[in-house]
Amino acid sequence: MNDTTATTTATTAAAAVGRVILLTTSHRVAPGLLSWPAWQALHGADEVVCGDADHPQLPYLREAGVAVTHASPTAEELVDACAGGRTVLVVAGAEGDRPLTDGLARLAGSGRVAMPDLELLPASYDLPGARLLDLVQVMDQIREECPWSSQQTHKGLAKYGIEEAYELVEAIETGDREELREELGDVLLQVVFHARIAQEDPEAPFSVDDVAGGIVDKLIHRHPHVFGDDSADTPEEVKAHWLRTKAEEKRRTSLTEGIPLGQPSLALTAKLASRVRTAGLDVQLPKGEGVGYELLALALRAEAEGIDPEASLRAAARAYRDAVRTAEGGEARRRGAGNGASKHK
Repeated sequence: MNDTTATTTATTAAAAVGRVILLTTSHRVAPGLLSWPAWQALHGADEVVCGDADHPQLPYLREAGVAVTHASPTAEELVDACAGGRTVLVVAGAEGDRPLTDGLARLAGSGRVAMPDLELLPASYDLPGARLLDLVQVMDQIREECPWSSQQTHKGLAKYGIEEAYELVEAIETGDREELREELGDVLLQVVFHARIAQEDPEAPFSVDDVAGGIVDKLIHRHPHVFGDDSADTPEEVKAHWLRTKAEEKRRTSLTEGIPLGQPSLALTAKLASRVRTAGLDVQLPKGEGVGYELLALALRAEAEGIDPEASLRAAARAYRDAVRTAEGGEARRRGAGNGASKHK
């Protein structure tokens, strides 16, 4: 047998066993938005099968003229269906078709079956941020079915928002990347949870889409140097844009408006001082006796020097915590030594 004959025989044998295409889609993308290679494969296959009669892609496939058979073939049945060089395309479910792929792998590993060509063809991909849709969906189900979550209110959840914000700050300050990722998720959960509760308000309902839409509009409006005709080349110019557009939006009568008085006192002082400095307002330090006024003066000095007094004190407090632990360790060692000495008397 010459080389040409051998090549022809191999090609014929490969064609005889056919081809299996496993088509995967993302449930986070609107049905029907498939890639061009996917549409080509769907129209070119000898048979298209799908085990899920309620698969969201099916109405769009049929509308496009693709005949889909409702079937869940085993690996052996699928290999047989490819005999004679046929191409069978399997529309996978949202979670894939693990039993089928495992079965095909076992057959291929056995070496007893002439396997068709196997191709995994992604028909659609997740867009950036697509997993947020999963979070909204999961939150919907939890709100409806969880005995605790279904009873929560904005007021009842408020304390958890504060706790999660502090834990996020701690993760940022300690530099733990894994902890940071987790705490960002916990903060995001609070946003989605509150938005889900807000949907049920009988008088002024809003959804997570309204929340997202609002912040998108705000960001675009406050960044005219990015989305408009203005220009800004330095962080200071950006901040000036932000403050100007914010003032136009809020139309406040005092620069103290919008500053939550319930925040930690050092952060409150720094925020007030920042507003005063930005406005160029000459404010006399109030006179008074006691530690409170001394702390006020220190916080104002820190802010003027570009130091966050809240973060600075937290760092000092952590150093103090470490000193406490060191002292505790020394005390424990002294007690241990004393107990050892008493035993040898």
